[in-house]
Amino acid sequence: MSDPLFALVVIAVLIVVGILVLGLTGFGKGSGKLHSNSNRLMRYRIIGQAVAVGLIVIYVYLKRQGG
Repeated sequence: MSDPLFALVVIAVLIVVGILVLGLTGFGKGSGKLHSNSNRLMRYRIIGQAVAVGLIVIYVYLKRQGG
């Protein structure tokens, strides 16, 4: 965990997992505030997932280059 980019990748992945859990919880409840925000949370998850994948690709690229 001494590599700051790796720590950023881990944080991004954990954020995506958190958003996913919140969204699925809202879908499962069937009513209430979380249910009404579930679609928005899933859109945020897709954006977060794209950021996380981008960070992973950058991390792997830099590690292969010796950085």
